[in-house]
Amino acid sequence: MPDWQDPPPLPATWQRCDDGILPLWWDRLCSQTSPQSAALYAAGLFTEDRRRPIAQWYNPAYDSALLVAPETSPEWPVQRFGIFYAPPRGGFTRVHSSAHEWHPREPRQSPTEDQAFQAAVAEAERFLQVEMFFV
Repeated sequence: MPDWQDPPPLPATWQRCDDGILPLWWDRLCSQTSPQSAALYAAGLFTEDRRRPIAQWYNPAYDSALLVAPETSPEWPVQRFGIFYAPPRGGFTRVHSSAHEWHPREPRQSPTEDQAFQAAVAEAERFLQVEMFFV
């Protein structure tokens, strides 16, 4: 692959941390909605740190974060990864992106869960590259 097609490295201020969902997400979501509404958002993603896989980046210099995680209820026939952004100075938003979906009832049919996850991670990393121009 030619050098011009290689994605640029992520900005050094963004640290990957996939161990557990950062408390920052719950705090930001509660600041915009009630704790009851926050508990239901994205199928309980921010109250029950149980759904995997996730990819998460944190920028301590700006107290901002980016998350890729399942956003649909497990019982839905089509599952989807969402990209969520906590910008500097507060707030919370879902990043509107391509649909990163898979069908759990057809686990070997493309796109698989892993393919959908990898596509969402790649899109999130592109978002981080662009985001640095606006911070």
